[in-house]
Amino acid sequence: MKITYKQRLSLYFFLIFALFTIGIIVFEQSRETKFRTEALEEKLDAYTGIIQASLEKYADSPRQAIDSISALLPKNLRMTLIDRQGIVVYDNAVENDLLSENHAERPEIVQAKAYVKGSHIRTSATNNQKYLYYAKRNNNYFIRVAFPYDIHIQNLLKSDNSFLYYILVLFVITLLLINYVADRFGKSIKKLKEFALKGNEPEKIQIEFPEDELGEVGRKIIDNYKQIKERKKEITLEREKLLQHVHSSGEGLCFFSSDKKVSFYNGLFIQYLNIITDESVSDPAILFADPSFVDVSEFLSGIGLDDNYYETQINKQGKQFNIRVNIFEDRSFEIMINDITKQEKTRLLKQEMTSNIAHELRTPVTCIRGYLEIALGQPLDEGKIHNFLTKAHEQTIVLSELIQDMSLITKIEEAPSTFKQEEIHLEELLHSLKEDLNELLCEKNIDFQWMNMANVTIQGNRNLLYSIFRNLTDNAIRYAGRDITITVNRYNEDKNCYHFSYSDTGIGISDERHLNRLFERFYRVNEGRTRDTGGSGLGLSIVKNAILFHKGTIVVKNRAEGGLEFLFKLSKTDI
Repeated sequence: MKITYKQRLSLYFFLIFALFTIGIIVFEQSRETKFRTEALEEKLDAYTGIIQASLEKYADSPRQAIDSISALLPKNLRMTLIDRQGIVVYDNAVENDLLSENHAERPEIVQAKAYVKGSHIRTSATNNQKYLYYAKRNNNYFIRVAFPYDIHIQNLLKSDNSFLYYILVLFVITLLLINYVADRFGKSIKKLKEFALKGNEPEKIQIEFPEDELGEVGRKIIDNYKQIKERKKEITLEREKLLQHVHSSGEGLCFFSSDKKVSFYNGLFIQYLNIITDESVSDPAILFADPSFVDVSEFLSGIGLDDNYYETQINKQGKQFNIRVNIFEDRSFEIMINDITKQEKTRLLKQEMTSNIAHELRTPVTCIRGYLEIALGQPLDEGKIHNFLTKAHEQTIVLSELIQDMSLITKIEEAPSTFKQEEIHLEELLHSLKEDLNELLCEKNIDFQWMNMANVTIQGNRNLLYSIFRNLTDNAIRYAGRDITITVNRYNEDKNCYHFSYSDTGIGISDERHLNRLFERFYRVNEGRTRDTGGSGLGLSIVKNAILFHKGTIVVKNRAEGGLEFLFKLSKTDI
């Protein structure tokens, strides 16, 4: 049978207090016995004093000395005179002829020799009766007196039992108090046990502890436990978020212990690793044996041990990967693999664009500078100066358009949220465009028309939508030729988009290899075309980015009848 905490506590207290009580009883009994014995010995010592005084009076007759005082002493008192050699000179309880044995080695005599006085309880060897002996050393004798160790003497030396009864009563009362205290402790412990058994669902625990210190401790434990459970839930949730983030991350990630054992990795890490190692592997640790990762292995083996970070790049299968290593305080580490092919391509494109921008800016800036230097440095008539200033002004317009177009493309790509959106009626927008370009259209006898545009509305940005049709029209005016027709047709629509065709009847592009590159920034079908005809060289690139902003796509082709046709779609709803 299992002992409860209350029973164990009561048992422990019982044993401790029982030992304590027994010790007190034994100590008190022995002490009281000692006191009673000393009191009796004092009485016996008084008797020896009387005998000693009588011996001094009757120095020549010891028997007469004792007989003279026998009436003053108790009748049961045994009196013995023993000389220094241990010979019994007189004994009132035994005949002299029976006292032949030497008494020098009797315990009480031995003590009297050493300490003047001595006592002992034993059975007499002479008459086989038990006595309480008391001996005192005198000048010539050992005076020994003794009481028979009978019931009377035993009771006299026996301690008072009232103290024992008092201790026993106190013991019982203490046990009851101990049981009460153990019961209070047991209730709190029982509540804590109940809490421990139900601890997996702390929110369902309703436990009432006693209003004492242990109860307060119990309540505090429950509060702390609930807080720990809540923190554990939060940590588990955060861990799940982290794992989800790692799995959905755009980079391959693997964690290793300090001895290069795999702790955790995501699928993208294995995918990138398979591309780099040219093998179908499922164990990330294979990278430590692959030649492509030799630099990483050397770093982790001790080279650069003072550094906690290492980064390198690997080119494989036409892709470029960035490898990063982070070492943590416990010498575990993580390896991250990123496919930076697209970023590198973007970087090269930006570099190429920067070069193209510089190239495009150089021409108008050089022209402006040349015209102004001639106008300012040469003695020219007023007409020539005006001519050079006019040409410089025209180049500033080209330069301004280039800067404006570059700014627009950058804004579309990097800050699309800054464009205001509203409901746009495309037919009204086309009317406005035709009016703005009417002079140029008339100059080249170009007929600008549209079809199926009634009630076509788009939720988008007016400036960007205007720039789509404006740049397409500018492109046709510059390169398609004279006496042509431009047609904008909404030829189809679905639930989400309108589909448009923008076509001209001009000369088109003879070499169709150029068609896929028309939307590239500063791309020219033939060298010098942009400079000869004006424009920034970014018009069609702006068209493509504006259409992408409106969740659309655009393609271009040569028409069978001649000219170019742009097919694109625009989203009807909010961007």
